[in-house]
Amino acid sequence: MTEMIQCVSPVDGQIYAQRPALTHEAALSAVARAKAAHKDWAARPLADRIAVVMAGIDALAAMNDTIVQELAWQMGRPTRYGGEIGGVRERAGHMAAIAEAALAPDVIEDSTAFRRVLAREPIGVGLVIAPWNYPYLTAINTIVPALIAGNAVVLKHARQTLLAGERLAEALHAGGVPEDVFQNIVLDHATTAALISGRSFGFVNFTGSVAGGAEIERTAAGTFTAVSLELGGKDPGYVRADADLDAAVDGLMDGALFNAGQCCCGIERIYVHESLFDAFVEKAVSFAKALTLGNPFDADTTLGPMAHVRFAQVVRAQTAEAIAAGATPLIDAALFPADDGGAYLAPQILINVDHTMRVMVEESFGPVVGIMKVRDDAEAVRLMNDSDYGLTCSLWTADAEAASAIGAQLETGTVYMNRCDYLDPALCWTGCKDTGRGASLSGLGYLSVTRAKSYHLKKATT
Repeated sequence: MTEMIQCVSPVDGQIYAQRPALTHEAALSAVARAKAAHKDWAARPLADRIAVVMAGIDALAAMNDTIVQELAWQMGRPTRYGGEIGGVRERAGHMAAIAEAALAPDVIEDSTAFRRVLAREPIGVGLVIAPWNYPYLTAINTIVPALIAGNAVVLKHARQTLLAGERLAEALHAGGVPEDVFQNIVLDHATTAALISGRSFGFVNFTGSVAGGAEIERTAAGTFTAVSLELGGKDPGYVRADADLDAAVDGLMDGALFNAGQCCCGIERIYVHESLFDAFVEKAVSFAKALTLGNPFDADTTLGPMAHVRFAQVVRAQTAEAIAAGATPLIDAALFPADDGGAYLAPQILINVDHTMRVMVEESFGPVVGIMKVRDDAEAVRLMNDSDYGLTCSLWTADAEAASAIGAQLETGTVYMNRCDYLDPALCWTGCKDTGRGASLSGLGYLSVTRAKSYHLKKATT
């Protein structure tokens, strides 16, 4: 029997969208069409591919008013924030601008005797498995460079954001990307696994949970399929004694609570120098209390529901366990009457926490943050590194040299100073430890969607 893939809206708990999953045979047919279309697409001039892809981004921008409404229904983000199109344009535009240089062959020698060239060529067909929390931004990170490089792309979007995949396909096709070159398909887990283990793809890009990434790796084992994984995080912030306190509070608390804490590089734990601790906590509490939890379509709402009830249950459980173990909650849930015990969840700040508590070591992915007092940089570094994850860290200080020195000691993919929760498309987006492997954005992002090819041409035989 065909499985129906359903998006249950966190706004009202009702089914917002549903689509039948492709049968195994239909999925194989889609992959076959992608493989057949890939070569003609790769043969088109690079400038042509860039123009077509960017026309697709323009078409996506034209849909933004509708997309913002759909995002609120699908995963609860307040409409007041206007969606993701600004970041989509920034990332796509940068990857398009650097494509010629990033994909250009490296001519080692071109003499009368030899021509030696190190070239890059598209891998073929890639599978992008995109997440729901930033359904356009995260997908674009791989889709745009993959298409520009000459690959065909098959997109499997999260069930929570079914419509995002359809909008991306609609936009890119409107821009001129052939329908078989970019396909949005709906798959169940079994068919996805069968396609990967059957060597259907040249590369797989997955953004999601650690458990999901491990399953992808196991499924791809022995196929020699290139796998890129962006997985969990428990990103820390550190406020040094010389930090701008107000800026640190505003930046870190926004990083912790924006999008209901459902950001890949959201701040989940904060370490504050003892000299600023009390003042930081007081201001952080004021920041959280000023938020308005409610229906994402209401103009006053700054904190919408979490994307699914089960996600909120995880946060509630972690918080309750921490409190039972001695943590002190600083936000009275009664201040947020929209908290319904389901997807609508009040923000929470915890002090008197430590690393024996799940809320400080396991990914929460919700509007809760623990704050700890530290004596110095050494203690902060030790605690920041005491994690199974390594995506980003955020350092707040007036001393850039100190930030660089601390950053060199941290097990992380990105070091921020005086900001957080931003992906600079000119820099590589990557992680370490259980956060996964691989790279997107920057010139290095083209490496994961191309393969190297060497040309050693001996011109003279005598």
